[in-house]
Amino acid sequence: MRLIHAYINGITRLNEFIGRWVAYLVFLIFGLLLFEVFMRYLFSNPTSWTNELGQMLFGAYVVLSGGYVLAHRDHVNVDLLYASFGPRARAWIDIFTSSMFFLFMAALLYFGSSMAWESIQGMETSYSAWNPPIWPIKAMIPLGAALLFLQGVAKLLQDILIALGLEQGTDATHAEDAQ
Repeated sequence: MRLIHAYINGITRLNEFIGRWVAYLVFLIFGLLLFEVFMRYLFSNPTSWTNELGQMLFGAYVVLSGGYVLAHRDHVNVDLLYASFGPRARAWIDIFTSSMFFLFMAALLYFGSSMAWESIQGMETSYSAWNPPIWPIKAMIPLGAALLFLQGVAKLLQDILIALGLEQGTDATHAEDAQ
């Protein structure tokens, strides 16, 4: 039991750390877009790189924040019936539906890793006027997928503990129910 809790806490802390650092990319993206607006409309001298760099950073932001979002149970869900169930019933439902999550994650890890590996081997660039390397951004796909997968395992373990009555479901596991 101690090992399970150590895994859950360790993966959640890792995703918490990465998620908090990745969140700062929003300010960088905002700065880039603001810079482009100033250059385009105030100086009539648009850049060829700010929009593309902003898109690349946003891609990294989205991919790397998945584990953080899952740790906080902030993914969008439809809970018309789900919210009316108690913590143990919700945990059983989550255990049942986790098979779809893990099927999706297996495909994302497999195809994302394959795509990233091809991109790294070819030192892929964007073929735009600026032509930056995009292989580092594509390498974020399997990294983000792995973080999300590990957080999914942590959530599944926590749901199993709740479903079996070994742990209460009133803590951060279903924090959205308190809202």
